[in-house]
Amino acid sequence: MKKLVLILMLVGLIGATINAQDSRNSPHFGLKAGINYANVYDEVGDQFTADGKIGFVGGAFLSIPIGRFLGVQPEILYSQKGYQGTSYTNGISYKYSRTSNFIDIPLLIALKPTAGFTILGGPQYSYLLKQVDKFDKTSVEINFSNDNIRKNLLCLVIGFDLNLDHIVIGARAGWDLQDNNGDGTSTIPRYKNVWYQGTIGLRF
Repeated sequence: MKKLVLILMLVGLIGATINAQDSRNSPHFGLKAGINYANVYDEVGDQFTADGKIGFVGGAFLSIPIGRFLGVQPEILYSQKGYQGTSYTNGISYKYSRTSNFIDIPLLIALKPTAGFTILGGPQYSYLLKQVDKFDKTSVEINFSNDNIRKNLLCLVIGFDLNLDHIVIGARAGWDLQDNNGDGTSTIPRYKNVWYQGTIGLRF
């Protein structure tokens, strides 16, 4: 499977390099949408086992050149993350699913070795708009709804774009640098988000 993914990436990179017009010195505005596959890491607190969860991502980006091979790319995205799994609270075992709706603002450095391929990386600010939890036992819902959570998060993002003229195919990986425990009083499991993202967009 890994070999197949690498082959597809190589074929896409070659195709993008051949077909893309060399517009690395031109600014571009674009819109994109796709999916996140999110999970958590650095879990501390009540024992729980987490599995990945798929969510929507979409928004806009602006590519600003700083010469032919370097640029910056700020973005603003609506991004769904979260996880699903099992946990224990006060001796009670339960299953639950969490969907966290964020506004993500990555500020990415863009390295442009070719017109068809861009390497991206940098910090991201995320603001938690809404969090939805679903449980198979109602007795634990009150603890979660009254708990303190962090709404402002600093993250890191790396990835690449394949530029096929006006079509942009993007892949990203990102992870939080701060956990979800707001002021240190949280009683639910502490964790950090990690996600993989695939998008397709149009640039102008």
